[in-house]
Amino acid sequence: MKNALGYEVVETVEEVYKKPAISPFDFANAINHSKQALIVDEWSEKQYNAWIVNKSMSYGADTVIYANEMNSRPHLDRRLQFDFLINTVRPRKRFNKWLKPETVEVLSTIQEYYGYSIDKARQVLPLLTAPQLDIIIKKMNRGGKS
Repeated sequence: MKNALGYEVVETVEEVYKKPAISPFDFANAINHSKQALIVDEWSEKQYNAWIVNKSMSYGADTVIYANEMNSRPHLDRRLQFDFLINTVRPRKRFNKWLKPETVEVLSTIQEYYGYSIDKARQVLPLLTAPQLDIIIKKMNRGGKS
């Protein structure tokens, strides 16, 4: 194709390849086991979420101290935090359970009965006696299989 001046115009099409995001758990696995350097450029450095990685490290008995060190130094660059963890934590498969909030079935009943929030229901629960809780549960029973 030629332009108005008679020069040949070549159109180039640039394909944009979008890199898949790096999960914080990929970083934790690299620190714990594979020792693969995942931070190689600015893009991968931005993918590093120090809070989640430190939280995952805090569940291990042998890595909690290193997580605490990084939590006490949040001003450090992400690359420095990752490099510290990857070079100090010994390689090992770690299957640490993440703590999850306990669900008390009575709390949802108290919430619904009084119209309270979950925090207010937690405050009220120790004040109620067992017979009072039984009455509330019976009044809120909607039937069906139990």
